[in-house]
Amino acid sequence: MQERTALEDQLTAIGRIEQELDDQITMIELGEAEKDRKAVADAEAALHKLKAEVARRELEALLSGEADANDSYLEVHAGAGGTESQDWASMLLRMYTRWAEQHGYKIEWIEETEGEAAGIKSATVQVKGRNAFGWLRTENGVHRLVRISPFDANARRHTSFASVNIYPVVDDRINVDIKEADVRVDTMRAGGAGGQHVNKTESAVRLTHIPTNIAVVCQNDRSQHRNRAQAWQMLRARLYEEKAAAEQAAKTDIGWGHQIRSYVLQPYQMVKDLRTGVQTSNTAAVLDGDLDQFMEAALAQKAFGTAPKDVEDVE
Repeated sequence: MQERTALEDQLTAIGRIEQELDDQITMIELGEAEKDRKAVADAEAALHKLKAEVARRELEALLSGEADANDSYLEVHAGAGGTESQDWASMLLRMYTRWAEQHGYKIEWIEETEGEAAGIKSATVQVKGRNAFGWLRTENGVHRLVRISPFDANARRHTSFASVNIYPVVDDRINVDIKEADVRVDTMRAGGAGGQHVNKTESAVRLTHIPTNIAVVCQNDRSQHRNRAQAWQMLRARLYEEKAAAEQAAKTDIGWGHQIRSYVLQPYQMVKDLRTGVQTSNTAAVLDGDLDQFMEAALAQKAFGTAPKDVEDVE
């Protein structure tokens, strides 16, 4: 049913795009005949927006990987640097949450570890919606922030790092074999806001895959059984993505987990993707979830091997 709904949406979009293209061309012809410059300008602006949508949908059609259409887990981890990096990690989490909301995806909070003074040490959320993993996988890596620190009394410029890990929610179509003997299970009390909200039972679950040392934590539910089931699903997803990452690393010199983007707020305003060269001075919009230009360029580069400037020229 999900696949059918997605196909119907694509077919409906194609029909709508064809109709709007025809309508705007007709408007331009009428405007030129009547020498109505405003009508022509409005129609041309509508065609530019339509062209951008077509380019995005063409890229989306390339999301044909085994797990591209699936929901996605998104992890954010603060780097070394204490409060600075922890605050940056919380900013990144907000950025991705806003991006997801703007695209109609649902967010489910899995785990969050707060920082000592501000921000977060780590957090995991599940982004639910078609092609969530296909789009978000372009964000996997280390993100660097340069700014005047709000925590420095001397107002000095600081550089902070945080990593983003993306891996798919593995469904029944994807087989990931895990031996239970290879997994260590630990239970603990889930973190809480204090007072009556403190979890007094050991409902949080951590699974550690001993051969790879991959660990996952789930504490979003008060039921240990539900957290355990969610943690096993997360571990399967992590191992699936670990295997895919190893295969990719064997094919390319570009290692996984390296710095992919710089966000400079001082002494000038600039966000630059170091893989594709795409950059913008509208840092506020990016930190508020405007990430499509970076994702689209990364997908286009992988699919077509084109420079980022060619993304707009996809016909």
